[in-house]
Amino acid sequence: MATSSETEPKSFKEASQSDKWIKAMNAKIETLEANHTWILTDPPPNKSAIGCKWIYKVKHKADGSVERYKARLVAKGYTQIEGQDYLDTFSPVAKITIVRLLHVLAVVNNWHLKQLDVNNVFLHGDLNEEVFMTLSPSIHSTKSNQVCRLQRSLYGLKQASRQWYARLSTFLISHGYRQCSSDHSLFIKQHLQSFTALVVYVDDIVLLGNDLLEIKSITQLLDEVFKIKDLGDLKFFLGLEVACSKQGINYLSKKICS
Repeated sequence: MATSSETEPKSFKEASQSDKWIKAMNAKIETLEANHTWILTDPPPNKSAIGCKWIYKVKHKADGSVERYKARLVAKGYTQIEGQDYLDTFSPVAKITIVRLLHVLAVVNNWHLKQLDVNNVFLHGDLNEEVFMTLSPSIHSTKSNQVCRLQRSLYGLKQASRQWYARLSTFLISHGYRQCSSDHSLFIKQHLQSFTALVVYVDDIVLLGNDLLEIKSITQLLDEVFKIKDLGDLKFFLGLEVACSKQGINYLSKKICS
């Protein structure tokens, strides 16, 4: 009943009638501006600005009560022009076979198995292309007819995922991790008896290894640069519920290792 009693707005006009959604949108705009996601400028004479849209979501707790009201500003990436607004869009994601293999290795070797979540993941990517976006009604400008020149990637952009991956991989390599040739989403750091592996799937990161100090160190470094949530021991990943014990590892009710 608590879950069904809350409705999500379908448009900015509808959301702007509610104080709770106005507060959520203002908080998001503050985050975007603090991240230097854009600069306001006059529209360029030879380029079209892509549109934007607000997406609204009510986040619930396990008992069905409301946890928070989430508003996200997304770019209408489907209007981007290839070769002008974006070039490459490909971004690798972790292979499920690699993920399961790492889970098994963690259980067999009694390694630490941790999970991280990156806040506002796509906002961390730097844009190489010149992309302009129309102003949302919630973005205030001192001049009329201005547009946003995007400096950071935004949800909805075709290159957003690739730019985030490029920045993360550069960061990890600079801190001693090497990229696995069989799965580019897997990064490994090994020194003498210390072994740490990091696998990334968009904004979900799994850390495992036998060196808890290194796991804590890279977690702190990631938080300083990207602002992450430390979710503790791995429990959910890619829609799978993970249960580890000395007897083995279970995904839901299916046992794959013992």
